[in-house]
Amino acid sequence: MKLTFIGADHEVTGSRHLLETSDTRLLIDCGMEQGSNTYENADMPVPFSEIDYILLTHAHIDHAGMIPYAYAQGFRGTVLATDASMDLDGIMLLDSANIQEQDAEWESRKAKRAGKPEVEPLYTVEDAKKALQNFRAIPYGRIEELSDTVSIRFIDAVHLLGSASIEIWLKEDGVERKLVFSGDIGNKGKPLIRDPQYISEADYVIMESTYGDRHHEKGVDHIAELADIIQRTLDRGGNVVIPAFAVGRTQEMLYFIRHIKDKELVKGHDGFPVYVDSPLAIEA
Repeated sequence: MKLTFIGADHEVTGSRHLLETSDTRLLIDCGMEQGSNTYENADMPVPFSEIDYILLTHAHIDHAGMIPYAYAQGFRGTVLATDASMDLDGIMLLDSANIQEQDAEWESRKAKRAGKPEVEPLYTVEDAKKALQNFRAIPYGRIEELSDTVSIRFIDAVHLLGSASIEIWLKEDGVERKLVFSGDIGNKGKPLIRDPQYISEADYVIMESTYGDRHHEKGVDHIAELADIIQRTLDRGGNVVIPAFAVGRTQEMLYFIRHIKDKELVKGHDGFPVYVDSPLAIEA
């Protein structure tokens, strides 16, 4: 049994971990690094063509965004994910691939003017489409035996529709160990998704801890706070502009605003319009 930490271990994005047994090689997530990178992801110690499975905790690009790249580099194994993660990545990976192609085209135009070679996209829409054909859905709570040495189970992590923590049982040379990869974990009482399920035992836990040093206040009425902001802004003739992640956060904000409208929590501005300026968010 061998675990290699490749990405998202000194910083937030680019989540990727390689787990190897005598007969199976797994990647847990295959995420894209986003924003400035103080720490670059480590190089893959084996070719993508030798990976048997990618286990996907959830559909966000920092956990799934390099799956088309893996395909372009020879990966022909199976991506195991929940049904909702498959649905969302069917939208998100194509969107990401389109951005890669557009960015490469723009960079190539600049390079051509400077007499430099054209820039190739990290991966293409065609790569994303082919990679998505290798996805297979497994339901929450069902133990799947992947080989003589590896069994897995997805547990609802409530970070996003379809998000999961992954239990992995390894049996090798008469030794059995249980690893848990937490993925991103959500809080209780969130709209649109259930409360998180809990895992009671493991030999090793590999945990996301982006907000591990934060104290989350209990009992905060987010709808009342948002209604107050909308009320004060519309009263003085302004517009409320809300930057939000396209998948997950935007849907929550729309849920809150729908509630505010239904309960008439904003007075004197009946039927105030709401615009979502994101094709990705709308499709999700």
